[in-house]
Amino acid sequence: MYRRIMCLSVILIAGIFVVSNGQSAVIKPQVSIMTSKGEIVVELDSTRAPGTVKNFLEYVNSGFYEGTIFHRVIKGFMIQGGGLTTDMNKKATREPIQNEATNRLSNRRGTIAMARTGEPHSATAQFFINTVNNDGLDYKNQSVAGWGYCVFGKVIKGMDVVDAIEDVQTSSSGMMRDVPVKPILITKASVVKAAAANETKK
Repeated sequence: MYRRIMCLSVILIAGIFVVSNGQSAVIKPQVSIMTSKGEIVVELDSTRAPGTVKNFLEYVNSGFYEGTIFHRVIKGFMIQGGGLTTDMNKKATREPIQNEATNRLSNRRGTIAMARTGEPHSATAQFFINTVNNDGLDYKNQSVAGWGYCVFGKVIKGMDVVDAIEDVQTSSSGMMRDVPVKPILITKASVVKAAAANETKK
């Protein structure tokens, strides 16, 4: 009987350890976005924006972003890309995803968020990187105007590249404004690491 109780105690302790370990080892994927201006590495928050991260990684792993450009650059605001080719044609995408801006992650400088149309749940592949704190883009309520833009990660390397892209000369192209005069190409996007949360705190 004593032996049996001891065995059960060991199993219970081991179970607690596994659960504790599992909670601390939250995976935070890291994606390298190679551009004609240099490399940007983003760390994605799959806990706070699981559907958005899943969607972004599917586009990354399919090679969708290769050959797309940063087609909208507004100094003192953000850089947007991931959906148009150098001839300014939109690539075909999958169905739109649910807006997860209710996660309350803020559009602060260096965060990456999903671009969309005026319809709150219309994001597909395009994303933008905030170059300043854009709190006005955050979720406020579930009205059309209040949904905000879903942040799903942050730049952990290459913010100087983001700043260099923000600083390029822009013009109009057809109906579009704020288009870089010289195309800023995304040559490759790939997962470089799936880091545990306790690693990223170091």
